[in-house]
Formats: sequence, C-alpha cells, structure tokens
Amino acid sequence: MTCDGTYTAVVDRFEDDLAVVLLEDDGETVGELVVTEDRLPESGRHVDAVLRVELEDGDPVQITYESRETSDRATEARRRFDELSRRPPATDDESDSR
Repeated sequence: MTCDGTYTAVVDRFEDDLAVVLLEDDGETVGELVVTEDRLPESGRHVDAVLRVELEDGDPVQITYESRETSDRATEARRRFDELSRRPPATDDESDSR
C-alpha cells in the first residue's frame, strides 16, 4: 500500500471508464492508483498525462494536471527517440569490408 502524501503520477492506461495511474516518488514508480476517469482533471484525461496526486488514508483527495511537466516529458521522450533512431556513423572498419 502506498503511504499518504503527495506524489507525481502518470496516466498509464484506461480500461473502460477507469484510469490506471502510476505513482512516482523521486522518479521511481512506487504504486498504482485506479480511479474513475471523471476523477481526473479534464485536461489530464490522456495517456502520459502528468498529475500531482495527494493521498489521505490511501484515497486521492486532490488530483491536479501538471501541463508543464507533461510537455517537458513528451519533449524529452521525442528527443530520446530521435537520438536512438539516428543511424550511427560508419567506421573505417565497416567501410573496408564491403
């Protein structure tokens, strides 16, 4: 069970009218929260939305959408994908073997 407190959370997926939200502490996933979609802020009702979740007695008492953090994470993910998709430069050894 996740301790009470405030967490950064990321919307992982939707299953029917339920949202599965992963709770993070210092960048590590520490728990999972399942809430009805209507409990999320309207702007945060999409996969990879970053939220701030406050838990009391294991239940969410406040959920807010973090638009800046959502945008920053999306930009960083695109940057990493672009970096990985670049073809590495050919080395002299590879060009000699053709």
